[in-house]
Amino acid sequence: MSAGRASEGAGCVTWWGFSPARDLLRTGPVRNEGDVNVLLVGSGDPRHILKTISGLKDKQSLHVWVVENSMEVVARQLLLLYLALMPQESMGINEKTEVFLEVFGNSEIRSQTEETLRRAASQLSLSVTETLETSAYACLNTTLLKFKERDELARIFKLWIKPRSSSSSSPDAISISKAWDYRVRQHLGTRYDSKRGCFDWDLTMKLHEKGCGVINKQQYVQWRERGLAFEMRDGVYKITNPSLLSSRVFDQKGDRVVVRGYWGDIVSSPYLSFGIETDDESLLKTQNGQHTKTAQDLSVANVQGLLRSLSGRRGCAATSQSDSEAEEPSTRVDRKSVTVNDLMHLNGISVTFLPLDSLHKLPEKQKYSRYFSNIYFSASCAHQLGPTMRQIAAPDAVLVVELAKFILDVNKEQEAGFAQKVASVALEAGFEPWREGSSDDVHAVFVQQKE
Repeated sequence: MSAGRASEGAGCVTWWGFSPARDLLRTGPVRNEGDVNVLLVGSGDPRHILKTISGLKDKQSLHVWVVENSMEVVARQLLLLYLALMPQESMGINEKTEVFLEVFGNSEIRSQTEETLRRAASQLSLSVTETLETSAYACLNTTLLKFKERDELARIFKLWIKPRSSSSSSPDAISISKAWDYRVRQHLGTRYDSKRGCFDWDLTMKLHEKGCGVINKQQYVQWRERGLAFEMRDGVYKITNPSLLSSRVFDQKGDRVVVRGYWGDIVSSPYLSFGIETDDESLLKTQNGQHTKTAQDLSVANVQGLLRSLSGRRGCAATSQSDSEAEEPSTRVDRKSVTVNDLMHLNGISVTFLPLDSLHKLPEKQKYSRYFSNIYFSASCAHQLGPTMRQIAAPDAVLVVELAKFILDVNKEQEAGFAQKVASVALEAGFEPWREGSSDDVHAVFVQQKE
């Protein structure tokens, strides 16, 4: 066995981001007026979409355009948005929060969550195959995807819908627990036998040192060992979460071999998206130097808040349901009947998914000329940032680029080098740092250079 593959920790599929959710209209110069077009490149999950919606003024409109680098990530984005937008009449806000986080960050889920996921996948499959030219539902708009990409989405959703085989030896059955352990072994190599010490080191000497002290050791170690980040109810988490499975192509003696398994992050954790920042100071209290709340607690509180703001945007009072009602699984609407068109309709909000190869084609289209007022690049897609971006950026555009702070297999020199590279590429694209020196070292913020 080798000493391991350090670079494999982040994986090759971005199931969640390596930074906390940001209100992109308040990252950099604040905007409060008119219609806003936001371009997200490689965000991996809907955290920025939900956070930005929560900060909107009543009469403000937001149009989000999403580019990802795999249809498997697009499928998962659609699933998470579907769950977030399920009407409160069919699922109370507390239950919805639990299901959302379970699907978002757990390799294995409960049977009732799997049932919700399969029903969602069934409705999403109908939506992408039946909606050809005009989208009936603005927040899950896939009409601009290529036909082959929509076919691929339908194929992915069918894999999620497929009933579990009663035989674990079935050739179609994939054990995510075995796939997870394979990744951990590959990553740690000869250190696998002392893996708990490795996990503890990454937590205390890396995540905690980077300001993530709220991530609890017991929860982090459990996630590192088996991919279970959120365990909010007494239940059996044993069913593979199909939305975290993807295909990866390997070259074996000149032959291309496709292997289906878990190819996402196994080091940084899904706690980063919703679980390390909060406006509620009471959730950050410490006692004897230890946090009294955990990243799971923060994730629950933050996601609940974001989901409540969605209900408010629908024009219904977010407080109309008491806490006791919210905690009870709702039986008023049969969840089988929740079609995509039954989801909450948000006033002035649209989310449109663009083809995988569209980023460098947008400048060729007149529609997108000087169009986007906010542009976001994830760390994994920062290499796609180039001079053509100035053609699609509005005159007062803000560019936000995720940095490598929370990619744990990157050392300090590499992290600093990445930030310098981002600044250099942004400059070539016509952007300069916003308020030099004010960067939070998680995201770099740029504004267009003054001509």
